[in-house]
Amino acid sequence: GIHYKIYELLGAHFLAINGVLGTYFAVWAPNAIRVSVVGDFNDWDGRRHQMRRLPDCGIFELFLPGVLEGAIYKYEIKAKGGLTYLKSDPYANYAEVRPANASIVFDINKYQWSDSNWMKERKLKKTKELPMSIYEVHLGSFKKPEEKNGSFFNYRRLAKILGEYVKEMGYTHIELLPIMEHPFDGSWGYQVTGYYAATSRYGTPEDFMYFIDYMHQLGIGVILDWVPAHFPRDNHGLSNF
Repeated sequence: GIHYKIYELLGAHFLAINGVLGTYFAVWAPNAIRVSVVGDFNDWDGRRHQMRRLPDCGIFELFLPGVLEGAIYKYEIKAKGGLTYLKSDPYANYAEVRPANASIVFDINKYQWSDSNWMKERKLKKTKELPMSIYEVHLGSFKKPEEKNGSFFNYRRLAKILGEYVKEMGYTHIELLPIMEHPFDGSWGYQVTGYYAATSRYGTPEDFMYFIDYMHQLGIGVILDWVPAHFPRDNHGLSNF
C-alpha cells in the first residue's frame, strides 16, 4: 500500500527491545527467495543471519542484538534462478565513503537542533507573496581544500563558507544538487544508490544536520534536488532490486 513515512520502518534502526540494544533491519524484496543481513559481525556469511519474511507484503525483517551504531552491513539477496546479490540498504541513513559501498548503522535521532525560530517563522510566512532568490550549488565543486588529493570540505566547514557567501550576495535560499549517496564524483549526485543517506563524501549524517541547522539560523532556506529516475547499474545499488 501507500506509506508516506516508510523510511521510519524500512532500513536499519538502532533501538532497544526488552532492554536489549541492537539494530532492527527491514527491506522490501518481494521476489527474493532468501535475504540475509551480512557484515563484519558475522564474517559476511549469509547463512548466519537469515531474515524472516513477512506474509503477503514481501518485506524481510530481523532484529540483531549487539549490532550497534557504526556497524557495517549489506543485504545478501538470493533471487530466483540461484543468482545472489550483495546489496547496500536502499533505506540506509549512512554509507561508507566511496569506493567502499556498504551501509552503516547510524542513529539519526541524537542531534540537538537549534533552528526552532526558523521553523516557527516558516509556518507563518506567506511564501507565495515573498521575494525568493535561489543559489543552486554542487557542494563538492563550490570550494575544495588546497590539497589536490580528491578530498572535500566537511559539511560543517561548507556551511560556514557557503553561508557567508550566500548572505553577502543576498540570496534567500540555496538549492543543493543531489546530496544523496552516489558512487561516482563526476555524476554530481545524479546517479543515486541511497535516497535516504546524505553522501558521506562530506561527513556524517550529523554533519549534514549541522549544515541545514546552520543555514536556518542564518535565515537561509534549503532546497534539495531529488532525482528518482537516475540510478546507476552498480551491483550494490538499486539495479535489479
